[in-house]
Amino acid sequence: MRVVLRAPLRWWQQQAAFHKDGLCALVLAVLAFVPTLSNVGGQIGDLPERPAGALGIGLTLAQTLPLAARRRWPGGTLAVVACAFAVHQALGYATTFGSLGLYLALYSAGAHQVRFRLGSAAVASAGYAGLAVALNLLGSPQGVPDYLAFYLVLAVVWLMGGMVRTRRAEEAERRRLAAEVATAAERARIARELHDVVTHHVTAMVVQADAAQFLLPSAPERAGEGMSAVSDTGRRALTELRYLLGVLEATGDSAPADPVHADRSPTLGQVGDLVEQARSAGQSVEFSERGERRPGPVKVELAAYRVVQEALTNAMKHAAGQPVRVLLRHGEEHIEIGVTTDGPGNTPTARPVERTPSPTGGRGLAGLRARVRMADGELEAGPRPEGGFEVRATLPTKPVQE
Repeated sequence: MRVVLRAPLRWWQQQAAFHKDGLCALVLAVLAFVPTLSNVGGQIGDLPERPAGALGIGLTLAQTLPLAARRRWPGGTLAVVACAFAVHQALGYATTFGSLGLYLALYSAGAHQVRFRLGSAAVASAGYAGLAVALNLLGSPQGVPDYLAFYLVLAVVWLMGGMVRTRRAEEAERRRLAAEVATAAERARIARELHDVVTHHVTAMVVQADAAQFLLPSAPERAGEGMSAVSDTGRRALTELRYLLGVLEATGDSAPADPVHADRSPTLGQVGDLVEQARSAGQSVEFSERGERRPGPVKVELAAYRVVQEALTNAMKHAAGQPVRVLLRHGEEHIEIGVTTDGPGNTPTARPVERTPSPTGGRGLAGLRARVRMADGELEAGPRPEGGFEVRATLPTKPVQE
Protein backbone atom coordinates (compact mmCIF):
# COMPACT_ATOMS: atom_id res chain seq x y z
CA MET A 1 0.00 0.00 0.00
CA ARG A 2 2.83 2.40 0.77
CA VAL A 3 4.33 1.84 -2.70
CA VAL A 4 0.98 2.54 -4.35
CA LEU A 5 0.42 5.78 -2.44
CA ARG A 6 3.94 7.15 -2.81
CA ALA A 7 3.48 8.59 -6.32
CA PRO A 8 0.20 10.44 -5.54
CA LEU A 9 1.79 11.84 -2.37
CA ARG A 10 4.76 13.16 -4.34
CA TRP A 11 2.37 14.67 -6.89
CA TRP A 12 0.46 16.50 -4.17
CA GLN A 13 3.70 17.81 -2.71
CA GLN A 14 4.77 19.10 -6.13
CA GLN A 15 1.41 20.79 -6.63
CA ALA A 16 1.62 22.48 -3.22
CA ALA A 17 5.13 23.76 -4.02
CA PHE A 18 3.95 25.00 -7.44
CA HIS A 19 1.05 26.94 -5.91
CA LYS A 20 3.35 28.43 -3.26
CA ASP A 21 5.87 29.54 -5.89
CA GLY A 22 3.06 30.89 -8.06
CA LEU A 23 1.83 33.06 -5.21
CA CYS A 24 5.39 34.30 -4.58
CA ALA A 25 5.83 35.17 -8.27
CA LEU A 26 2.50 37.00 -8.36
CA VAL A 27 3.36 39.07 -5.27
CA LEU A 28 6.75 39.99 -6.73
CA ALA A 29 5.12 41.03 -10.01
CA VAL A 30 2.66 43.30 -8.22
CA LEU A 31 5.38 44.86 -6.07
CA ALA A 32 7.42 45.57 -9.20
CA PHE A 33 4.92 48.30 -10.11
CA VAL A 34 4.86 49.96 -6.68
CA PRO A 35 6.59 53.36 -7.13
CA THR A 36 8.10 53.44 -3.63
CA LEU A 37 9.99 50.21 -4.35
CA SER A 38 11.41 51.31 -7.70
CA ASN A 39 14.82 52.07 -6.18
CA VAL A 40 15.12 48.53 -4.79
CA GLY A 41 16.45 46.05 -7.32
CA GLY A 42 19.36 44.91 -9.44
CA GLN A 43 21.08 47.40 -11.75
CA ILE A 44 24.26 47.05 -13.81
CA GLY A 45 23.83 49.02 -17.05
CA ASP A 46 23.28 52.59 -15.82
CA LEU A 47 22.32 53.59 -19.36
CA PRO A 48 20.18 56.68 -19.98
CA GLU A 49 16.66 55.87 -18.84
CA ARG A 50 13.91 55.53 -21.38
CA PRO A 51 10.19 55.84 -20.58
CA ALA A 52 8.40 52.68 -19.60
CA GLY A 53 6.20 51.17 -22.29
CA ALA A 54 4.47 47.96 -23.13
CA LEU A 55 7.82 46.28 -23.81
CA GLY A 56 9.19 47.41 -20.44
CA ILE A 57 6.11 46.09 -18.66
CA GLY A 58 6.43 42.78 -20.48
CA LEU A 59 10.12 42.48 -19.54
CA THR A 60 9.29 43.20 -15.90
CA LEU A 61 6.64 40.48 -15.89
CA ALA A 62 9.10 38.13 -17.60
CA GLN A 63 11.46 38.62 -14.64
CA THR A 64 8.83 37.71 -12.08
CA LEU A 65 6.03 35.44 -13.30
CA PRO A 66 8.31 32.55 -14.50
CA LEU A 67 9.37 32.12 -10.86
CA ALA A 68 6.17 30.11 -10.41
CA ALA A 69 8.11 27.18 -11.93
CA ARG A 70 11.42 27.85 -10.16
CA ARG A 71 11.46 24.48 -8.37
CA ARG A 72 9.93 22.39 -11.13
CA TRP A 73 12.10 23.79 -13.96
CA PRO A 74 14.90 25.80 -12.31
CA GLY A 75 17.14 25.86 -15.37
CA GLY A 76 14.42 27.07 -17.73
CA THR A 77 13.21 29.65 -15.20
CA LEU A 78 16.72 31.07 -14.87
CA ALA A 79 17.12 31.25 -18.64
CA VAL A 80 13.87 33.22 -19.12
CA VAL A 81 14.43 35.56 -16.16
CA ALA A 82 18.10 36.20 -17.04
CA CYS A 83 17.29 36.98 -20.68
CA ALA A 84 14.51 39.36 -19.62
CA PHE A 85 16.87 41.06 -17.17
CA ALA A 86 19.59 41.43 -19.82
CA VAL A 87 17.23 42.97 -22.39
CA HIS A 88 15.74 45.22 -19.70
CA GLN A 89 19.23 46.50 -18.83
CA ALA A 90 20.34 46.86 -22.45
CA LEU A 91 17.29 48.95 -23.38
CA GLY A 92 17.85 51.30 -20.45
CA TYR A 93 14.55 50.84 -18.64
CA ALA A 94 14.34 52.11 -15.06
CA THR A 95 15.12 49.75 -12.22
CA THR A 96 12.13 47.88 -10.78
CA PHE A 97 11.59 45.70 -7.75
CA GLY A 98 10.94 42.84 -10.18
CA SER A 99 14.65 42.67 -11.03
CA LEU A 100 15.10 40.80 -7.74
CA GLY A 101 13.62 37.85 -9.61
CA LEU A 102 17.09 37.30 -11.08
CA TYR A 103 18.52 36.60 -7.61
CA LEU A 104 15.67 34.26 -6.73
CA ALA A 105 16.04 32.41 -10.05
CA LEU A 106 19.79 32.01 -9.46
CA TYR A 107 19.21 30.70 -5.93
CA SER A 108 16.59 28.25 -7.20
CA ALA A 109 18.94 26.98 -9.91
CA GLY A 110 21.65 26.37 -7.30
CA ALA A 111 19.24 24.67 -4.89
CA HIS A 112 17.06 22.62 -7.25
CA GLN A 113 18.96 22.05 -10.50
CA VAL A 114 19.87 18.36 -10.63
CA ARG A 115 21.43 17.78 -14.06
CA PHE A 116 23.93 19.87 -16.06
CA ARG A 117 24.74 22.08 -13.09
CA LEU A 118 28.25 22.98 -14.22
CA GLY A 119 27.08 23.38 -17.81
CA SER A 120 24.32 25.72 -16.74
CA ALA A 121 26.77 27.77 -14.67
CA ALA A 122 29.14 28.01 -17.64
CA VAL A 123 26.35 29.11 -20.00
CA ALA A 124 25.10 31.68 -17.48
CA SER A 125 28.63 33.05 -17.02
CA ALA A 126 29.11 33.30 -20.77
CA GLY A 127 25.77 35.09 -21.09
CA TYR A 128 26.76 37.57 -18.41
CA ALA A 129 30.05 38.25 -20.17
CA GLY A 130 28.12 38.91 -23.38
CA LEU A 131 25.81 41.32 -21.49
CA ALA A 132 28.81 43.19 -20.07
CA VAL A 133 30.30 43.61 -23.56
CA ALA A 134 26.95 44.77 -24.97
CA LEU A 135 26.45 47.31 -22.18
CA ASN A 136 29.95 48.64 -22.70
CA LEU A 137 29.31 49.08 -26.42
CA LEU A 138 26.04 50.87 -25.63
CA GLY A 139 27.91 53.44 -23.55
CA SER A 140 27.57 52.12 -20.00
CA PRO A 141 29.80 53.99 -17.56
CA GLN A 142 30.52 50.81 -15.62
CA GLY A 143 34.05 49.43 -15.69
CA VAL A 144 35.52 45.95 -15.41
CA PRO A 145 35.66 46.04 -11.57
CA ASP A 146 31.94 46.90 -11.48
CA TYR A 147 31.04 44.02 -13.74
CA LEU A 148 33.21 41.65 -11.70
CA ALA A 149 31.65 42.81 -8.41
CA PHE A 150 28.11 42.28 -9.77
CA TYR A 151 29.15 38.86 -11.12
CA LEU A 152 30.51 37.86 -7.69
CA VAL A 153 27.20 38.83 -6.08
CA LEU A 154 25.35 36.63 -8.55
CA ALA A 155 27.82 33.79 -7.99
CA VAL A 156 27.38 34.01 -4.21
CA VAL A 157 23.60 33.75 -4.61
CA TRP A 158 24.00 30.65 -6.79
CA LEU A 159 26.46 29.11 -4.32
CA MET A 160 24.05 29.73 -1.43
CA GLY A 161 21.46 27.70 -3.29
CA GLY A 162 24.07 24.98 -3.87
CA MET A 163 24.87 24.84 -0.16
CA VAL A 164 21.19 24.40 0.65
CA ARG A 165 20.99 21.61 -1.93
CA THR A 166 24.04 19.90 -0.41
CA ARG A 167 22.59 20.07 3.10
CA ARG A 168 19.29 18.73 1.82
CA ALA A 169 21.06 15.81 0.13
CA GLU A 170 23.08 15.06 3.28
CA GLU A 171 19.91 15.06 5.38
CA ALA A 172 18.20 12.72 2.93
CA GLU A 173 21.21 10.39 3.04
CA ARG A 174 21.21 10.50 6.84
CA ARG A 175 17.52 9.55 6.91
CA ARG A 176 18.16 6.74 4.43
CA LEU A 177 21.01 5.32 6.51
CA ALA A 178 18.92 5.62 9.68
CA ALA A 179 16.11 3.72 7.97
CA GLU A 180 18.55 1.00 6.88
CA VAL A 181 19.92 0.69 10.41
CA ALA A 182 16.41 0.49 11.83
CA THR A 183 15.47 -2.16 9.27
CA ALA A 184 18.59 -4.19 10.06
CA ALA A 185 17.88 -3.93 13.79
CA GLU A 186 14.29 -5.08 13.25
CA ARG A 187 15.44 -8.03 11.14
CA ALA A 188 17.96 -8.98 13.84
CA ARG A 189 15.23 -8.76 16.47
CA ILE A 190 12.93 -11.01 14.45
CA ALA A 191 15.80 -13.44 13.84
CA ARG A 192 16.36 -13.69 17.60
CA GLU A 193 12.64 -14.17 18.17
CA LEU A 194 12.50 -16.93 15.56
CA HIS A 195 15.51 -18.65 17.08
CA ASP A 196 14.03 -18.55 20.58
CA VAL A 197 10.61 -19.77 19.46
CA VAL A 198 11.84 -22.56 17.19
CA THR A 199 14.61 -23.80 19.50
CA HIS A 200 12.47 -23.92 22.61
CA HIS A 201 9.35 -25.48 21.13
CA VAL A 202 11.15 -27.95 18.88
CA THR A 203 13.39 -29.04 21.76
CA ALA A 204 10.34 -29.57 23.96
CA MET A 205 8.59 -31.52 21.21
CA VAL A 206 11.63 -33.76 20.67
CA VAL A 207 11.95 -34.50 24.39
CA GLN A 208 8.21 -35.14 24.73
CA ALA A 209 8.16 -37.40 21.66
CA ASP A 210 11.16 -39.41 22.94
CA ALA A 211 9.49 -39.83 26.33
CA ALA A 212 6.22 -40.95 24.71
CA GLN A 213 8.09 -43.46 22.53
CA PHE A 214 9.83 -44.84 25.61
CA LEU A 215 6.56 -45.16 27.55
CA LEU A 216 4.50 -46.57 24.70
CA PRO A 217 5.15 -50.33 25.33
CA SER A 218 4.66 -50.19 29.11
CA ALA A 219 2.30 -47.25 29.70
CA PRO A 220 0.22 -46.44 26.60
CA GLU A 221 -1.95 -43.95 28.50
CA ARG A 222 1.03 -41.88 29.64
CA ALA A 223 2.46 -42.10 26.12
CA GLY A 224 -0.82 -40.68 24.83
CA GLU A 225 -0.54 -37.80 27.30
CA GLY A 226 2.99 -37.18 26.03
CA MET A 227 1.83 -37.03 22.41
CA SER A 228 -0.94 -34.66 23.46
CA ALA A 229 1.74 -32.45 25.00
CA VAL A 230 3.66 -32.58 21.71
CA SER A 231 0.53 -31.41 19.91
CA ASP A 232 -0.01 -28.54 22.36
CA THR A 233 3.60 -27.45 22.04
CA GLY A 234 3.36 -27.51 18.26
CA ARG A 235 0.27 -25.32 18.34
CA ARG A 236 2.01 -22.80 20.60
CA ALA A 237 4.95 -22.72 18.21
CA LEU A 238 2.68 -22.15 15.22
CA THR A 239 0.88 -19.31 17.03
CA GLU A 240 4.12 -17.49 17.83
CA LEU A 241 5.54 -18.14 14.35
CA ARG A 242 2.41 -16.72 12.69
CA TYR A 243 2.72 -13.61 14.82
CA LEU A 244 6.41 -13.15 13.98
CA LEU A 245 5.78 -13.70 10.28
CA GLY A 246 3.01 -11.09 10.43
CA VAL A 247 5.45 -8.60 11.99
CA LEU A 248 8.02 -9.45 9.32
CA GLU A 249 5.52 -8.82 6.53
CA ALA A 250 4.44 -5.53 8.15
CA THR A 251 7.97 -4.09 8.34
CA GLY A 252 7.98 -3.08 4.66
CA ASP A 253 10.78 -0.72 3.65
CA SER A 254 11.52 0.40 7.19
CA ALA A 255 11.15 -0.90 10.70
CA PRO A 256 8.07 0.18 12.64
CA ALA A 257 8.43 2.70 15.44
CA ASP A 258 7.22 0.17 18.04
CA PRO A 259 7.94 -3.30 16.65
CA VAL A 260 6.80 -5.15 19.78
CA HIS A 261 3.06 -5.27 20.33
CA ALA A 262 2.05 -5.53 23.97
CA ASP A 263 -1.06 -7.56 23.26
CA ARG A 264 0.73 -10.27 21.29
CA SER A 265 4.27 -10.65 22.70
CA PRO A 266 4.99 -13.10 25.53
CA THR A 267 5.18 -11.52 28.99
CA LEU A 268 6.20 -12.48 32.51
CA GLY A 269 2.67 -13.66 33.16
CA GLN A 270 3.28 -16.52 30.72
CA VAL A 271 6.42 -17.86 32.40
CA GLY A 272 4.20 -20.39 34.16
CA ASP A 273 3.29 -21.84 30.76
CA LEU A 274 6.99 -22.35 30.03
CA VAL A 275 7.41 -24.15 33.33
CA GLU A 276 4.41 -26.43 32.70
CA GLN A 277 5.70 -27.17 29.21
CA ALA A 278 9.10 -28.19 30.60
CA ARG A 279 7.44 -30.35 33.24
CA SER A 280 5.33 -32.10 30.60
CA ALA A 281 8.59 -32.88 28.79
CA GLY A 282 9.84 -34.73 31.90
CA GLN A 283 11.97 -31.95 33.41
CA SER A 284 11.68 -31.38 37.14
CA VAL A 285 11.10 -27.64 37.50
CA GLU A 286 10.52 -25.69 40.71
CA PHE A 287 9.01 -22.25 40.08
CA SER A 288 8.77 -19.45 42.64
CA GLU A 289 7.95 -15.77 42.39
CA ARG A 290 8.69 -13.15 45.03
CA GLY A 291 7.60 -9.57 45.36
CA GLU A 292 4.70 -7.75 43.81
CA ARG A 293 4.47 -8.05 40.07
CA ARG A 294 4.13 -4.64 38.39
CA PRO A 295 3.49 -3.92 34.72
CA GLY A 296 6.75 -2.98 33.02
CA PRO A 297 7.95 -2.01 29.55
CA VAL A 298 7.06 -4.54 26.87
CA LYS A 299 10.67 -5.07 25.79
CA VAL A 300 11.67 -5.77 29.41
CA GLU A 301 8.91 -8.33 29.94
CA LEU A 302 9.73 -9.99 26.63
CA ALA A 303 13.45 -10.13 27.50
CA ALA A 304 12.66 -11.67 30.90
CA TYR A 305 10.40 -14.25 29.25
CA ARG A 306 13.12 -15.15 26.75
CA VAL A 307 15.72 -15.54 29.53
CA VAL A 308 13.58 -18.18 31.22
CA GLN A 309 12.74 -19.79 27.89
CA GLU A 310 16.38 -20.09 26.79
CA ALA A 311 17.50 -21.40 30.17
CA LEU A 312 14.79 -24.09 30.22
CA THR A 313 15.56 -25.01 26.62
CA ASN A 314 19.24 -25.51 27.46
CA ALA A 315 18.29 -27.54 30.53
CA MET A 316 16.09 -29.88 28.47
CA LYS A 317 18.80 -30.25 25.81
CA HIS A 318 21.90 -30.63 27.97
CA ALA A 319 20.69 -31.62 31.43
CA ALA A 320 17.62 -33.73 30.78
CA GLY A 321 16.05 -35.00 33.97
CA GLN A 322 18.08 -32.74 36.27
CA PRO A 323 16.15 -30.52 38.71
CA VAL A 324 15.71 -26.89 37.62
CA ARG A 325 14.77 -23.95 39.83
CA VAL A 326 13.25 -20.80 38.35
CA LEU A 327 13.03 -17.71 40.55
CA LEU A 328 11.49 -14.35 39.66
CA ARG A 329 12.11 -11.55 42.16
CA HIS A 330 10.19 -8.31 41.60
CA GLY A 331 11.79 -5.19 43.08
CA GLU A 332 10.92 -1.51 43.03
CA GLU A 333 13.13 -0.75 40.04
CA HIS A 334 14.42 -4.12 38.80
CA ILE A 335 13.34 -7.64 37.96
CA GLU A 336 15.78 -10.42 38.86
CA ILE A 337 15.56 -13.75 37.05
CA GLY A 338 17.47 -16.80 38.20
CA VAL A 339 17.39 -20.23 36.56
CA THR A 340 19.55 -22.88 38.22
CA THR A 341 20.08 -26.38 36.81
CA ASP A 342 21.54 -29.09 39.03
CA GLY A 343 24.10 -31.53 37.71
CA PRO A 344 27.72 -32.69 37.93
CA GLY A 345 30.21 -29.85 37.82
CA ASN A 346 32.43 -31.06 35.00
CA THR A 347 30.16 -33.09 32.78
CA PRO A 348 28.94 -32.00 29.37
CA THR A 349 25.32 -32.16 30.61
CA ALA A 350 26.09 -29.37 33.05
CA ARG A 351 27.20 -26.89 30.42
CA PRO A 352 24.89 -25.66 27.67
CA VAL A 353 26.59 -25.51 24.35
CA GLU A 354 27.60 -21.96 23.33
CA ARG A 355 26.99 -21.19 19.71
CA THR A 356 28.96 -18.89 17.46
CA PRO A 357 27.11 -15.59 17.02
CA SER A 358 25.73 -14.95 13.58
CA PRO A 359 25.72 -11.65 11.71
CA THR A 360 21.98 -11.31 12.31
CA GLY A 361 22.29 -10.90 16.05
CA GLY A 362 23.61 -14.11 17.59
CA ARG A 363 22.05 -17.32 18.86
CA GLY A 364 21.66 -19.01 22.20
CA LEU A 365 23.19 -17.30 25.20
CA ALA A 366 25.14 -14.89 22.98
CA GLY A 367 21.91 -13.63 21.42
CA LEU A 368 20.28 -13.57 24.86
CA ARG A 369 23.02 -11.27 26.21
CA ALA A 370 22.43 -8.90 23.30
CA ARG A 371 18.68 -8.91 23.97
CA VAL A 372 19.18 -8.15 27.68
CA ARG A 373 21.64 -5.34 26.90
CA MET A 374 19.08 -3.78 24.54
CA ALA A 375 16.68 -3.67 27.52
CA ASP A 376 19.40 -1.96 29.64
CA GLY A 377 19.89 -5.08 31.72
CA GLU A 378 22.71 -7.47 32.66
CA LEU A 379 23.04 -11.21 32.11
CA GLU A 380 25.40 -13.71 33.76
CA ALA A 381 25.56 -17.37 32.76
CA GLY A 382 28.01 -20.12 33.55
CA PRO A 383 28.73 -23.38 35.38
CA ARG A 384 28.26 -23.52 39.15
CA PRO A 385 31.19 -24.55 41.38
CA GLU A 386 29.10 -27.27 43.00
CA GLY A 387 27.90 -28.54 39.62
CA GLY A 388 25.21 -27.60 37.17
CA PHE A 389 24.57 -24.34 35.38
CA GLU A 390 23.10 -21.01 36.37
CA VAL A 391 21.59 -18.13 34.40
CA ARG A 392 20.95 -14.82 36.16
CA ALA A 393 19.56 -11.62 34.67
CA THR A 394 18.68 -8.21 36.08
CA LEU A 395 16.33 -5.97 34.10
CA PRO A 396 15.15 -2.45 34.95
CA THR A 397 11.42 -1.92 35.24
CA LYS A 398 11.74 1.83 34.70
CA PRO A 399 13.41 3.72 31.83
CA VAL A 400 17.07 4.52 32.40
CA GLN A 401 17.58 8.21 33.14
CA GLU A 402 20.06 9.84 30.76
